[in-house]
Amino acid sequence: MVANIRLFWVICVFFFVVAAMYAVWGVLDPLQSGIEWAGTIALALAGVLGGLIAFYLGLIHRNQGGVLPEDRVDANIDDGDPELGHFSPWSWWPIFLAGAAGLLLLGLAVGFWISYIAVPLVVIALVGWVFEYYRGYFAR
Repeated sequence: MVANIRLFWVICVFFFVVAAMYAVWGVLDPLQSGIEWAGTIALALAGVLGGLIAFYLGLIHRNQGGVLPEDRVDANIDDGDPELGHFSPWSWWPIFLAGAAGLLLLGLAVGFWISYIAVPLVVIALVGWVFEYYRGYFAR
């Protein structure tokens, strides 16, 4: 994790330096009338994004209370937490939800009338995925 934090700080500084060089290059170029704002702002915002990611990773690393087993070179597989969550490998609902969401986005991009068909499909897929363990063979 520490290597990732340092890498994102380097990325942050790199993009800020490149943004400054890009702005100076735009001023010194005789074919331009001044700073090219779109590229300069895009490079500066890429530096801000790198800084935000580095800050977030540093904050998480500081608050996790030590080095995680995933970050140690000498760690074994058994050192980590074995419980990662409950997943349904046989469930078809995520595929149905992805198709319905894709149809919804297609409706927003191409023709809004398709969205009227997709919204009920998205609702059905969400309800089916949430309540799949409350009915049928796997009911609890």
